[in-house]
Amino acid sequence: MRRSVLAFSALALFGAGLTACSVNRFERREPWRDQAEQICLAKKLVQTTEYVTAVAAIDGPGPCGMQQPFRVTRLAGGTVMLKQRMTLGCPALAEAEAWLADTIQPAAELYFGVAVAEINAGTYACRGRNNQPGAKLSEHGFGNALDIMSFKLADGHVITVKGGWRGTEAEQGFLREVFLGACQRFTTVLAPGSNVFHYDHIHVDLARHDPRGLRRICQPMIKFTPQLGAGGERPLSRPLPPPRQPAPPQAPVDIEEDDPYGLSPTARAPGAAQVARAPARVSAASAYASVPPRAAPAARPAPRPAPQIADAAEPAGEAYDEPLQLGAPPPAVGGPIY
Repeated sequence: MRRSVLAFSALALFGAGLTACSVNRFERREPWRDQAEQICLAKKLVQTTEYVTAVAAIDGPGPCGMQQPFRVTRLAGGTVMLKQRMTLGCPALAEAEAWLADTIQPAAELYFGVAVAEINAGTYACRGRNNQPGAKLSEHGFGNALDIMSFKLADGHVITVKGGWRGTEAEQGFLREVFLGACQRFTTVLAPGSNVFHYDHIHVDLARHDPRGLRRICQPMIKFTPQLGAGGERPLSRPLPPPRQPAPPQAPVDIEEDDPYGLSPTARAPGAAQVARAPARVSAASAYASVPPRAAPAARPAPRPAPQIADAAEPAGEAYDEPLQLGAPPPAVGGPIY
């Protein structure tokens, strides 16, 4: 018994050591984080219920944690279940509730005729960005971010971000409404096509990309006309934040439209318009429109007595391959919404 206890303790200490090693020990907690929490709490933007409970402060490892975490088992007053419970700070939880009420539920009703009943999302984790050890700390380490993997509707239909981003027309429209609605409330929104790490979820957070918090990152760039609010102004559960300007690029981004041949995990399934093929074999003259077709060779006259070397006649039906186009193939008609 004693050996098993010692072994368990050693494993626990080893796990804690790994966690500490993965955190950037030179990073410091920015003052604006505590200020944002204090303002949110003073305004009482989050109300505790049987589904939203205030828990003890999280302090570390390193700069990770928050002054007043909230443990959440359901959203929207208990009407929307969570596949796994959340731990969030006041600012992120307040915006998540407003995003759900003002965008996600109306979009579900618009495209499917039913409401969202369950959300699968990840929240607090003290780790580096994109789970890279030693990287700058993720906003997840401050309870300031959510990763949305899927939505389950009241009729049982499940919409995953990974499959629905290029799924049916209704799924694409719904997820793009959700994405654009997030860009109005959060300072960072990364969806499939933004980079190789976000091919299966939508990441949202409230990081500051400038001292005043007026810049945002919303990627990928998509061509989509939202249908929510097309008939006029919609009532909002909470006012939108001040308009934010796009932040300068932080790193090279794998935008959907820059991946025509589907080489990354975020690329759509190859279709007829995406596969490079050699054109059908046709006559050589058709490859260059300015060259008239070669006429069939006329009958040769009888040879003269003096010996002569006859020119080799080119066969009339000889075929050549057209040169392959070097540009990207043309876009598919009726393809995914961008």
